[in-house]
Amino acid sequence: MADKKRILVADDDPDLLDLLERDLAHHGYETLKAANGKETLQIALAEKLDLILLDVMMPYIDGYHVAYEITNKLGAQAPYILIMTSRDTTREKGIALMSGAHEVIQKPFEMAKLHERVAAALDSKP
Repeated sequence: MADKKRILVADDDPDLLDLLERDLAHHGYETLKAANGKETLQIALAEKLDLILLDVMMPYIDGYHVAYEITNKLGAQAPYILIMTSRDTTREKGIALMSGAHEVIQKPFEMAKLHERVAAALDSKP
């Protein structure tokens, strides 16, 4: 049996954080969670992760700076980073890509759409 894929869910909304953690665990992923940018960065640098679902607007360090630090410090070993934002994704996509994130998903999102994006992202990682 293959190892479970490890996903870090990072969001300052405790309800969304808990919902995503439970839902992803139900779908067979090992989930970790972080409620702010500092915690997200600490976990991402200390743990082997396959994917990070990363909110943009978080306390201490915003999601773009977190993504930038992770990709710069981990290089090719960095996990796939999917930015979640309630902002206009057309405008935010360029910033997200420059920060090292791989893609952006608009909040609120349908869970089925999120599952598709997560599965595709994990399939794209070697």
